[in-house]
Amino acid sequence: MKVFTQSVNFNADKELVEYSENKVSSLTKFHDKIVDAEVFLKVQNTSDKENKITEVKINIPGSELIVKRQTKTFEEGLNSAVDNLKRQLKRSKEKHRDSLIS
Repeated sequence: MKVFTQSVNFNADKELVEYSENKVSSLTKFHDKIVDAEVFLKVQNTSDKENKITEVKINIPGSELIVKRQTKTFEEGLNSAVDNLKRQLKRSKEKHRDSLIS
């Protein structure tokens, strides 16, 4: 699976990009037909401490799953987004399996 990582309003260091790619790549365990994934890391210019937005988009045949999180750190946002995507991928796979049985 290809993982595209983009950083908006800042330059992401190599470790953060690798971390995001490893986290998102782990989703292949839950759905075998993932086409690709896009990770957007954005920094909002606000006085808020939770000014980091992590958006993950997974493309699977027939649909795309998108999760957006606003957190204090990108790592926290990625962990939360990946956990949510695991549930969505499992549900999507079950729906697909059920439609094949019917």
